[in-house]
Amino acid sequence: MCGRYATARARQELIDEFQVQLDATEDAVRPDYNVAPTKLVPAVLTRAPRPADGSEALAEQAEQQAVRQLRALRWGLVPSWAKDPKIGNRMINARAETVHEKPSYRRAFAKRRCLLPADGFFEWYNLEREGHKPAKQPFFIRPRDGAVMAMAGLYELWRSPEDEWLWTCTVITTQATDDVGRIHDRMPMTVAPDHWDAWLDPELTALEDVRGLLVPAMNGTMEAFPVSKAVNNVRNNGPELIQPAADGHISGDEPGSSALF
Repeated sequence: MCGRYATARARQELIDEFQVQLDATEDAVRPDYNVAPTKLVPAVLTRAPRPADGSEALAEQAEQQAVRQLRALRWGLVPSWAKDPKIGNRMINARAETVHEKPSYRRAFAKRRCLLPADGFFEWYNLEREGHKPAKQPFFIRPRDGAVMAMAGLYELWRSPEDEWLWTCTVITTQATDDVGRIHDRMPMTVAPDHWDAWLDPELTALEDVRGLLVPAMNGTMEAFPVSKAVNNVRNNGPELIQPAADGHISGDEPGSSALF
């Protein structure tokens, strides 16, 4: 499960990195070092502007071709058929193994895919030491070269009884590779830059072609290190949360013994 991550890039940096054609965030995207479920997160998607997208200006452009957009979506996917948006609170992750067949995700997997930019993600490792109660040590896992992670995501639009539109998303996860698996058994799927166009293409619906665009986040390019337990509280937010913990020494036979994988 990926239940917390960091996305600290400035909005313009995301626009440039992902070659965004339409900024529809309305200034709702800001650096967040402690992203938790139900928060607004930046998402990149390709979609034709339509009246349902929430503005008269977009309604006037309804006949335009699909364009790459940057939007702020609520983390926790709410299916279009849901009666209560609270269902999204437990739908922050979609398993890659079954995402194409689950009723909550299969329609979005076919044509409402997105990229969720991240600097890295957090996982908690159970430390067991003689004479002490087990404690959970948070780790931050990120690309070793500092590149942005394009986590594979899905998005949905949910219409409220008040005729308002709620945009939501979920992160696709997979079985962790050996290194990350020592910390947690699941991790995000990502999409390589040369596959971004295809992943975002709503016209690409062939199941196996879409599944072939996904790759595990680790893939030999990541590093992991213990961080401050301040990240445990979602109210804490700042760059210090993704820095190696000053008191985070881990013994040699446990994950992070050298602070790196």
